[in-house]
Amino acid sequence: MDSATSRASAPLGASADNGLKIVVVGGFGVGKTTLVRSVSEIRPLNTEETMTQAGASVDDLTGVGAKTATTVAFDFGRITLDARNVLYLFGAPGQQRFWFLWDRLFSGTLGAVVLVDTRRIDDSWYAIDRLEKHGTPFVVACNDFGGPEFAPEQIREALDLDPHVPLVRCDARSRESSKLVLITLVEHVAALYAGAGAGTRPAAPARASRQELV
Repeated sequence: MDSATSRASAPLGASADNGLKIVVVGGFGVGKTTLVRSVSEIRPLNTEETMTQAGASVDDLTGVGAKTATTVAFDFGRITLDARNVLYLFGAPGQQRFWFLWDRLFSGTLGAVVLVDTRRIDDSWYAIDRLEKHGTPFVVACNDFGGPEFAPEQIREALDLDPHVPLVRCDARSRESSKLVLITLVEHVAALYAGAGAGTRPAAPARASRQELV
């Protein structure tokens, strides 16, 4: 699969004058850094540090025992939508001890992607709670770790999702799959703004199928 680390840095067009901030959040080890890295058109900025034995008593490594590095501040990437609009991507750290950074990252955010590992779905509760309290639009993307399949209705019930929040499946390693997650978010935000302008709550935007995302 292609990666931003193997692509040349793309210069920002002179006509690009509208920067839109997107935050990628979720539990520890759900693939936030991987998603930013896979979709960014520039070499992403990562603040990953090697995990040591000293952190074993602080971080919950259940289900991510093979993880050797972790984000300690944020990841940053960029993707151009068109001649004028650019998405700036910020991947938030997942460990509980870094959650104090999230509220600052949410400032000025157009919307967010909540990345979920269905094997550890409880780890997603804090991200959804914080976004709802901030009033930040978001979509939920289930990253494919090869675990058991769950029906969308089961995932929605487990996360207590509002029916208007889009739910998609993705492979964070795939640039095309990650792009479709971002497209779903942008369309969701556009629908919310359109609905607010009309004085009514918009219907949920059409969701991509699993075949389209893989």
